[in-house]
Amino acid sequence: VQLVESGGGLAQPGGSLRLSCAASGFTFSNYDMSWARQAPGKGLVWVAGIGSDGRTTYYSDSVKGRFTISSDNAKNTLYLQMNSLIPEDTALYYCIKGLFVSGLRGQGTEVTVSL
Repeated sequence: VQLVESGGGLAQPGGSLRLSCAASGFTFSNYDMSWARQAPGKGLVWVAGIGSDGRTTYYSDSVKGRFTISSDNAKNTLYLQMNSLIPEDTALYYCIKGLFVSGLRGQGTEVTVSL
């Protein structure tokens, strides 16, 4: 089982980034998936989830209305579209198998929001 995140980088406040997570080694379409993040010096925090149906979505209050989670079962890929970024979004972002932060996760992709 492998999860590989990509798409992180430096963005200005108000900008956008799109994260991707390539999944392999399991039947992606059978699982709920999530994104979580860990800011410098802080713990891992769940931010968004999507049902195995690819339609049911869940968001934390901190990102609701700004981030959109989606999945492409044909490509075994999870996405996180991040708009209206703020400095508080700066973190290492992880793709997680399941809807809980205790699930299997990848190595993460770093997002920095700064002028």
